Amino acid sequence: MAAFPRTVLLLGSGELGKEVVIAAQRLGCRVVACDRYPGAPAMQVADVAEVFPMTDADALLNVVRRHRPDVVIPEIEALAVGALADLEQDGITVIPTARATAVTMNRDLAASELGLRTARFAYAASAEELHRAAEPLGWPVVVKPVMSSSGKGQSVVRGPEELAAAWDAAMANARGTSARVIVEEFLHFDLEITLLTIRQRQGDTLFCAPIGHEQERGDYQCSWQPAQLSTSQLEQAQAMARTVTDNLGGAGLFGVEFFLCGDEVVFSELSPRPHDTGLVTLISQNLSEFELHLRAVLGLPIPSFSTAKASASRVILADRSLESVQYEGVEQALDNPDTQVLLFGKPDARPGRRMGVALAKAETIEAARAQADRAAACISVVAGSTQA
Repeated sequence: MAAFPRTVLLLGSGELGKEVVIAAQRLGCRVVACDRYPGAPAMQVADVAEVFPMTDADALLNVVRRHRPDVVIPEIEALAVGALADLEQDGITVIPTARATAVTMNRDLAASELGLRTARFAYAASAEELHRAAEPLGWPVVVKPVMSSSGKGQSVVRGPEELAAAWDAAMANARGTSARVIVEEFLHFDLEITLLTIRQRQGDTLFCAPIGHEQERGDYQCSWQPAQLSTSQLEQAQAMARTVTDNLGGAGLFGVEFFLCGDEVVFSELSPRPHDTGLVTLISQNLSEFELHLRAVLGLPIPSFSTAKASASRVILADRSLESVQYEGVEQALDNPDTQVLLFGKPDARPGRRMGVALAKAETIEAARAQADRAAACISVVAGSTQA
């Protein structure tokens, strides 16, 4: 059996990475946090911070080879993903695998290779191609960069006259170097859910209770657990999640998203890492998604875990650009039982940037959501005292 401490290297140091660091250090790990800017949230709690362009393959390889970690955990999509295969050749474990990190942004795996039900979609490499690709899908359509995060660059397009603006938005907000967009049919769904799926090195694939969530402009605003699904819907979602994660291989927690359209479950997308909607598990489960991820990554047993009766999260957003930040209303937000507030420690703000999250649990989903909403509404993101 492997001895501890282990060295874990994170590629990406946002708020989700910060929770991964905390979970890793509770298991005695040494953590190296990497990102493109200094002072990122995960760097604030890691043992070592490394700042370099995450899409620079040579810089990425140099940092990883210098630290020789036991595992490399990609936490963002905007990486030099081709370099991860080189690391595996060096004998370094990439989570879940280098291939999984590279292909999870590719809808073809689920739709074409695995035969999962998805929204109809097409790719376009120019504004002209986008017009030709969108027309057969019917209106409205959704246009987004092939590689992005938190909904950046995503547009709902209601007619051909809006496609040029959607192309420009996608190109301006794309991560990485790809100059393609994906355009997909707009599904009229009843609910979006995330099914957190844990693939163990040894043992069965495990599933957390489904998480319902709402998005605006492709970015999560609130989530709740457990979401109410029929037995048939849950079985469909679990079967599809197991199919795609078995194909990807490796170990760790995957955030698998679905649309519920009547009795039908439609695959949306997959992240090979903890999911933003899963922040609710910090209050809803005895083992959060981050603790489950680390156990799976390090080959530790997960004999059981449990979910509270009803829990919810609501994001805390900035409404303006600020060079430094501080927060007002934290005391009022926490003046309720079974309520938590996480402030991510981001050094600056811009309109719509996610700066924190309020978490609550109660007797019912409705009460938990209302309690999380009230707590988040108490908090204002204002100019920091060091700003001129």
